Amino acid sequence: MKTVLKIEGLDCANCAAKIEDGVKKIPGVESAKLSFMTQKLTIEAPEDKMDAIIEEATRIAKKIEGDVTVCKLK
Repeated sequence: MKTVLKIEGLDCANCAAKIEDGVKKIPGVESAKLSFMTQKLTIEAPEDKMDAIIEEATRIAKKIEGDVTVCKLK
């Protein structure tokens, strides 16, 4: 299943790369791509694990870039 998250408030491409790398290490994530320009994180993972993965991705993003907001796009 593919899910897109909007990560608003990214200050630099380096932070975006760190977030992307962190998300790729979450168990169950098949692929992850974060575009600094669009501030969209696309995650591919099994549907039954997606909620936990989104929660962990949010934790990672806020740890690296404290003022970001994360929301799921429809």
